[in-house]
Amino acid sequence: MKQTRKEKILIVDDSELNRAILADMLGEEYDIVEAENGLEGVAILQKMGLELSLVLLDIVMPEMDGFGVLDTMNQNHWIDDIPVIMISAENGSRHIERAYELGVTDFIARPFDALIVHRRVVNTILLYAKQKKLVGMVADQIYEKERQGNLMIDILSHIVEFRNGESGLHVLHVRSLTELLLRRLSQKTDRYRLTPAEITIITTASALHDIGKIAIDENILNKPGRLTDEEFAIMKTHTTVGAEMLENLPIHQHDPLVNVAYQICRWHHERYDGRGYPDGLKGDSIPISAQVVALADVYDALTSVRVYKPPFPHEEAVQMILDGKCGTFNPLLLECLQENAEVIRSGLAADSQAQRDQREMRNIAQEMHRHEELAASERTLQLLEHERMKYSFFAAMTQEIQFEYTASPAMVTISAWGAEKLGLGETVMDPLHNESALALMDPEWIQGLSNALHSTCPDQPVVTYDCQLNLNGEKRWFRIVARATWSADEPARYTGAIGKSVDIHDSRMKLHALEQMASHDTLTGLLNHAYAKKRILERIESRPTASFALAIFDLDHFKSANDTYGHSFGDHVLSYVAEKLRQSIRGGDIAARVGGDEFLIFLEYKGDLDLVVSRIFESLCGTYEDFTISVSMGIAPTATAGCDYDMLFHSADQALYTVKRGGRGQYRFYDESMKQMLSVISPIDSGGEADAASAD
Repeated sequence: MKQTRKEKILIVDDSELNRAILADMLGEEYDIVEAENGLEGVAILQKMGLELSLVLLDIVMPEMDGFGVLDTMNQNHWIDDIPVIMISAENGSRHIERAYELGVTDFIARPFDALIVHRRVVNTILLYAKQKKLVGMVADQIYEKERQGNLMIDILSHIVEFRNGESGLHVLHVRSLTELLLRRLSQKTDRYRLTPAEITIITTASALHDIGKIAIDENILNKPGRLTDEEFAIMKTHTTVGAEMLENLPIHQHDPLVNVAYQICRWHHERYDGRGYPDGLKGDSIPISAQVVALADVYDALTSVRVYKPPFPHEEAVQMILDGKCGTFNPLLLECLQENAEVIRSGLAADSQAQRDQREMRNIAQEMHRHEELAASERTLQLLEHERMKYSFFAAMTQEIQFEYTASPAMVTISAWGAEKLGLGETVMDPLHNESALALMDPEWIQGLSNALHSTCPDQPVVTYDCQLNLNGEKRWFRIVARATWSADEPARYTGAIGKSVDIHDSRMKLHALEQMASHDTLTGLLNHAYAKKRILERIESRPTASFALAIFDLDHFKSANDTYGHSFGDHVLSYVAEKLRQSIRGGDIAARVGGDEFLIFLEYKGDLDLVVSRIFESLCGTYEDFTISVSMGIAPTATAGCDYDMLFHSADQALYTVKRGGRGQYRFYDESMKQMLSVISPIDSGGEADAASAD
């Protein structure tokens, strides 16, 4: 006979006796999980999440009290899904009032009455179980409503596209592009105050932008050659015809979707400079819904096959739009188009069912958010449990150190295999101040990884970080690949990271270790020059319109460190400077050791480059033990030195040479006055080591 799964209850109490009494009262009906303080309770909540059906929480505890646990549950929205019953001898009204304000469901005073405890636990769990069932029913209804609505709009728009001799993908592409551009626009500015619900409505309504074409003669719609003036005048009427069709609907006149669809139908051929049709609207007198659909419509028309033309390549289509060959568009929208160019190029081959399901689920989430009294559905619990099972299995099979970090509370959860390899528990609280974590990883490495993650953004969240770990008394190089996680708030808030760490020297990763040795400097762990050059060329090629700068610096009077303290000390200085460099750059920047005491930095910038360089320069100067560290630096922006790597490198090298001649301990940007010196000084392939060495 199939066994019924027991509900899980977490008891958080510093008294072992109290935990034992509660466990005895409830243990026959429920699975009991225990925590002896608030921090341990938070760690279990982080790990088990919605597997828990109830939390019995004490108020007065060491490490973190019950109110601290409730604060954390509220910050992470766990309190929305997991009910809490407070248990305490502190039964003053002030404590009880505060507990209820923080979201507890009930309050039980000590000493415990078995009947009262049992009845309140059963009632609370049953109440939340009914809410979960209700949520499942509501979610199914919302999903079905969303699916049916989208299906009808797709059918209608496909009929229009069929008459127009097109496949129907145009509508799907316009929808995807509209959503992409709107979401990017809402991140860039609050000028249009676009809420998630409004973005969803505009995206859905975009599918109706050409419904007026149903009234246009097919001979005009599908004419392979240029339209006559008379034919073009007829074609332009599809904007007003579509708007009139919506305006004359016998029902739903005031529905937001109908209103937005009207705007899009009538004005998606207006242009920002007032040269569009049918009404010659200008600037932001054109509704933003129509502006975005207009841009999406033009891009897809350019990149798709039409009866009168072949498709243009993505790059050419974007350039035509930027050059104003297809009319004038809102400059902010053009920026959004450029910033999402790579996503658009790779993602619009078709609007996949997975993407559409994702949109529908996002809409469901928004709808469910309006019903704050509802908790997670049973189906959600099953899916989460299944995903957690898969995660645990694959983490063990890959034998990688996989981890999850949450910023509030500061906590790292490590996969079981990884925790065993590192000799840590599966949960590490406050890693920057945890003795076990600091024994494994020096504070500078931890801080460096933290800085790299904080320097990311929602659009570029992935960092690769090489560091040393003290594993079983031996320092070993590890590569950490992590993805920062950001909240859905506006503006987005850094919430933590997920990632994995690979032992570069592990025999199971021999191939990876060989690649590491080929691409990295063995002393400092930075990239070597040859591999850095390869990475830089790839970056320039992938982002031809971005602004980059290459900086070269070396240590002033480094020879005296070797002569005075010995070469071993000199190696420590170089490693120290390399770590300072790692901490001062962003996750996407490239840093390398060129050779000797010379290093390079390659970075992308927007705005004032001098501010960026000044910050990095200042961070590198200082002292290591009794040795004063001073650097000289030359910088070559691509705007002045061009994008050819050799010329870029030699220009930065020449700026460094100019600093050396002027007294060291400074930085200079390459300019035209240094150009003639390039032909006088003979550079060495792969670097300007000879120039800097002779100057030093």
